[in-house]
Amino acid sequence: MFEQEEAPRNPALPIGRGRRTRRTAPFRALVAETKLSASGLVYPMFVSEGLSDPREIPSMPGQAQFDLATLVAKGAEMVQLGVPAVMVFGIPTQKDPRGSGAWSSDGISQRGIRALKDAHADRLLVIADLCLCEYTDHGHCGVISGSEVDNDATLDVYQRIAVAQAEAGADVIAPSGMMDGQVEAIRSALDETGHGHIPILAYGAKYASAFYGPFRDAAGSAPQMGDRRGYQMDPANAREAMVELERDLDEGADILMVKPALAYLDIVRAARDRFEVPLAAFNVSGEYAMVKLAAAQGWGEERQLVLEVLTSIKRAGAEMIVTYHAPDAARWMS
Repeated sequence: MFEQEEAPRNPALPIGRGRRTRRTAPFRALVAETKLSASGLVYPMFVSEGLSDPREIPSMPGQAQFDLATLVAKGAEMVQLGVPAVMVFGIPTQKDPRGSGAWSSDGISQRGIRALKDAHADRLLVIADLCLCEYTDHGHCGVISGSEVDNDATLDVYQRIAVAQAEAGADVIAPSGMMDGQVEAIRSALDETGHGHIPILAYGAKYASAFYGPFRDAAGSAPQMGDRRGYQMDPANAREAMVELERDLDEGADILMVKPALAYLDIVRAARDRFEVPLAAFNVSGEYAMVKLAAAQGWGEERQLVLEVLTSIKRAGAEMIVTYHAPDAARWMS
C-alpha cells in the first residue's frame, strides 16, 4: 500500500484555524466561554388585588397580572423548570399619597409572598421588590413634600415596608426607589426586628430609562406629575454608577443590581470588574417587548433572540438575570 502524500501547505494561508472548534454544536458547547442556565434566572411577577383570573398585559405579550392562585401555580412552574427565584410586584386596588398598602400586613405584595412561601417553602426563593410607585396615587417612588420627593421621610416608610415583607416570608428584600441611604435604613430595620439573616439586593444603579414603559403600563405606576430623573440615574453617567453601587455595598447590600441591562452592559461589566459580591442585571419590560414585537413581525427568531440577549448579559458579568423571558428561556435550555 502506498502512502498518500499530503499536498504542501500554502505558506500564505494561516496555521491557526478558529473554525476548527466551531464546526459542530457539541464542539461549540464544549468551548463556550459563557454558560447560560436556568439556575441564574429570576422571574418577575405581578400579583394584582381583586383579580379572580389572570389579566393579560397588552404591552408585554405573554405576561399577565396574576391572581393569588395563578401566582402560586406560576411559582410551581418555575420550580419545575429549574428557575430558582421570582421577584414579586404588587398591584393594589386602592392607592394613597403615602402608599400605605405597601407596608400593610394584608397588602397584596405580602399576601403574594405568603402564598408563594406557603406553597413552595424552600424550593423557591421569593424576592420582594421594595418601592412605593405602585402604591402611591401620584406614582412616585417616595413620599411627596411640596413638589419634591422627600428622601428622608421616604426612608422611614421603606423601613416599614421591609419589615412587613420580611414578616410575610420574603427571602430577599430588593429596594428599587433610588433614595439616598435606603440600604442602610433597611438593613438597620431588618436587623433590629430579628430579620438580620435576610439579604438585600440593591438596585444600586437604576437609570431613568425609557425602557420602563410597559412596566408602568402593567403596574399602573406612571408618575402623575413630573418624572423620576431627580432620583433615578442619568443615562449619560457611568462613573456615578460605581459611586452609587459602592455606597450601597458600604451600607450593607449583599447583592448589587444594574437596571436596565441591555443599554447598560458597559455598567454591568464595570461593576463586575470592580466588585466581588454577586451581581444582578434586570432585563426590563421594554427590552422584553422589543424582542416579542420583532419575533411577532418575523424580524427575528424568538428563541435565538432571547438566548442571545441573555447570553450577552451573562457575558458582561451578571450572575443573576431578572427577566420576563425566564420561563421560555428555561424550557429552551432544558
